[in-house]
Amino acid sequence: MFAFALGFLASKLKIQPFVGYLLAGVVIGPFTPGYVGDLNLASQLADIGVILLMFGVGLHFSVKDLLAVRAVAIPGSILQVCASTLIGAGLAQLWGWSIGASLALGLSTSIASTIVLLRGF
Repeated sequence: MFAFALGFLASKLKIQPFVGYLLAGVVIGPFTPGYVGDLNLASQLADIGVILLMFGVGLHFSVKDLLAVRAVAIPGSILQVCASTLIGAGLAQLWGWSIGASLALGLSTSIASTIVLLRGF
């Protein structure tokens, strides 16, 4: 309900609703002081949310549209994935993680951010 309320507020402020959803996750998350939701349920709902987000992107995917913008989309996607991977891996290195774990975080962040960006547009 909190995510719905913040998503609605974000849309009224002319911001993408998923910004409100993310903010709700931060506020109610297990690493924030105050109210903490059921961690098992939150993990399951997060998995369902990712599945639905990727499904929504898949519904709007069009090969014809992708081919029309391939001159911009292909280099832009490669640059975005590389930049996100480097930023995520760099942050993990600052936190003292191993190189393998840092790359795993960077790569997973790059894929997740690509899906969110695609859904936002």
